[in-house]
Amino acid sequence: MEQEQTASTGLVDRMKNFVKDVRVEAGKISWPTRAELRDSTTVVIGTVILVSVFLFIVDYILTSALNLLFR
Repeated sequence: MEQEQTASTGLVDRMKNFVKDVRVEAGKISWPTRAELRDSTTVVIGTVILVSVFLFIVDYILTSALNLLFR
């Protein structure tokens, strides 16, 4: 019985420590400014467009090559 209380108390203490640690870590978060967010979003969208165009070109070339090969 005593061991069950100790395990239960240990669990409660660990949960309290976890919540406390989460609050401390959440206080360390630095959110980007609106300008930083806009710039980062622009970079991501530009990169996605470039990669999409590259993959389209590679796919087109490989499809054309396979069509010539299997004619």
